[in-house]
Amino acid sequence: MRIEQDLKLDFKDVLIRPKRSTLTSRSEVDISREFVFLHSKQKYKGIPIIAANMDTTGTFAMARALAKHQLSVALHKHYDDAELLAFFADQPEFPPSFYSMGITQPDYDKFRRIMEQSNGTIKSVCVDVANGYTKAFISFIHKLRAGHPDITIMAGNVVTGEMTEELILDGVDIVKVGIGPGSVCTTRRMSGVGYPQLSAIIECADAAHGLHGLICADGGCTSPGDLAKAFGAGADFVMLGGMLAGHDECGSDIIEVNGVKKMRFYGMSSREAMEKYAGGVAAHRAAEGKEVLLDYRGPVEGTLQDILGGVRSACTYVGARKLKELSKCTTFIRVSQQLNEVFGSV
Repeated sequence: MRIEQDLKLDFKDVLIRPKRSTLTSRSEVDISREFVFLHSKQKYKGIPIIAANMDTTGTFAMARALAKHQLSVALHKHYDDAELLAFFADQPEFPPSFYSMGITQPDYDKFRRIMEQSNGTIKSVCVDVANGYTKAFISFIHKLRAGHPDITIMAGNVVTGEMTEELILDGVDIVKVGIGPGSVCTTRRMSGVGYPQLSAIIECADAAHGLHGLICADGGCTSPGDLAKAFGAGADFVMLGGMLAGHDECGSDIIEVNGVKKMRFYGMSSREAMEKYAGGVAAHRAAEGKEVLLDYRGPVEGTLQDILGGVRSACTYVGARKLKELSKCTTFIRVSQQLNEVFGSV
């Protein structure tokens, strides 16, 4: 047993300190990014925000809505072959939609089948597991990279610098960072495992950038200010689930509760998801997600305006004319626990 004494922070623990700026309007801020991925050598241009690969957010409808604003989607992995082939046949070059997969043999067989039938249309893949520290996960990354050297691989999840470095050296272009911070994830409560998300981003970004790799902060953002903090901490991409849930573009029915329209939102390791796709929770495991009912929020367009406007606003407060400058301009101020209790998440 070992206890680490170093300070670790979450989004709620900090604010971004304002600085002198020559910017006179949010319209002057460019929040798009351009990357050349380390291993695939593919070029990316867009706003580096990705809808999470949950069946309530990683939908075709969400992909089409977000593409209008140069945002991306990691599609959920439960679409069938025909649906995926039809979607990727019409997929524009930028920004990319990520094909999502697990690490089982059926996952790999399905991916190979679709790649063969589409003549290699899929350019970006999200390999998603709850625990990115297993030997099986690393072995799968080796196999995927060896078989498909030209695809962009986003993979995770991990929360430490050393594992981020290993994944990049093993062929991952974008390391997905976050264990347990999501609003419908119960991993921390069920297993006691996790890491404060802001510190995870800072440490994993530092490790990745030293090897010319990238990270995607996955989970924990509940407001546009949290995205600004994630980008300020060094995240190259930010993945959103709950902030994009409850909209028309989500794969969920609208229900009425006491006269109020609601939509279901649940984690992909929840009992609800496992009953839907696996016939229930296996005897050897426990559910590590939950279901909530969110207020119906209509089209996602209004939420996107809030998100993008909030990030632009953060840039004006610190003098960052481009999103890529935000981390260099960011100074975090710790917020006391007493203030957190009084004012809540900031």
